[in-house]
Amino acid sequence: MHMLPKKWVVFRLSALGDIVLTTGVLRHWHEMYGWRFQVLTKEAFAPVFDNNPMVDGVITAEAANLAMPRMGAWFAELARRYKDYGLLDLHGTLRSALLAALWKGPVRRYAKHGFARRAFLLSGGRVYKETLRSLTVPQRYALAVAKTAPPAGELLPSLYLTDAERMRAKSFLANLFRDGVLKNTFDPLSRCVALHPFAAHAHKAWPGDRYKELVREFEKKGIPWVALGQGEALFPGDPRDLTGKTTLRESAALLAACSVLVSGDSGPMHLATAVGTPVIGLFGPTTREWGFFPSGPRDRVLESDMPCRPCSLHGRKQCPHGGECLGRIDAAAVLAALEEVWPETTAP
Repeated sequence: MHMLPKKWVVFRLSALGDIVLTTGVLRHWHEMYGWRFQVLTKEAFAPVFDNNPMVDGVITAEAANLAMPRMGAWFAELARRYKDYGLLDLHGTLRSALLAALWKGPVRRYAKHGFARRAFLLSGGRVYKETLRSLTVPQRYALAVAKTAPPAGELLPSLYLTDAERMRAKSFLANLFRDGVLKNTFDPLSRCVALHPFAAHAHKAWPGDRYKELVREFEKKGIPWVALGQGEALFPGDPRDLTGKTTLRESAALLAACSVLVSGDSGPMHLATAVGTPVIGLFGPTTREWGFFPSGPRDRVLESDMPCRPCSLHGRKQCPHGGECLGRIDAAAVLAALEEVWPETTAP
C-alpha cells in the first residue's frame, strides 16, 4: 500500500444504511494505512460524517449535478480538483463508473456481488449462498482494497456524536419522563427502548399493528419507549412519538441514549450500531445473504422460516402472502429478545 496515495475520495451517494456502513471501513483503512478521506454523497447524508476524525470534508452531490449533461462536466472538474487523490468507488453504479473513467489517480471498487445476489434470488437460494453469507456489506467494501476482508466485528460503523449532542438527548428523555408524568417501572435513562417502525421500502417494516401490540406490552410492564423516524406517526398525539421531529444527528443521539432499538431492515438500524446501541432487527423480505444483518456483539435478529425468503433485493416486491414473514414475528418474541439484550446493556 506504500505506493498508493494517503488521501482518497469516497463515492457513495445513498442510501442511509449503506452510507453509515462505510464509516467502519474508513476507520479500518485509516488505522491500517493512515488514509484520510473526502466523501462524495448526497446532502441529506452528509451529517453522518460530521465530527468524523478520518474525514476531512464532504463533497455534496446536488441533484442538478447528477443529471446529464451537467454530470459529465462536474465529474471532470472533480477529477481535476482531486487529481492527487485516489478514488474509492463504494457504490458500483454507472455514475461512479463514469467518474472512475475520468479519474486521474488510482481507482478501487468494491465487490458488489450483483450477479451473485440476483442468481441467488432467482434460484430460490440454491446458488452462491455460502459466498453471500460469508461477507457483510462492510467486508465487501473492504475488498476494494485488500484480497481478504477483516472480521465483521472490526468494521462496525461509527458515528461521532459531540458531548453536547449526547447531553441534549439525555436531557430530552429526562424531561419527557420526568415526575412520573408517563408511568414507568424502569429508569428511562437506562432502559428506554427506541422504536423505528419504518423502512425505505414498506415491505421491510414490521407491521404497525405489531408495534402497537408491543407498546401495549410496554405499557403493562412500565417500559419507557420512544418512536423515531420519517413517515406517518403510529402514535399521533403521544409525546413519545417523535416521528418527523428529529434530524439525523438528533435521532442518532437519542438512539445513543436508549438501551436498545427495535427496527426492521433500515438505515436507522445501522445508525444505532454506529452509536453503540444494540439492535433487535426484524427481517422479512431480505435475509443474511444481502449482507445487512447487524453485526454488533449484543445485536439480535428475529426472522421467520419461510421458503419464499428472500423475495427481493430491497424489499420492493409486492407480497402475495400479505407480509406474513414479518407478521409471524410477534411482540412476545421481541420481549424475549429484549430480556436477552438488557442484562448486557443495563443494570438489573
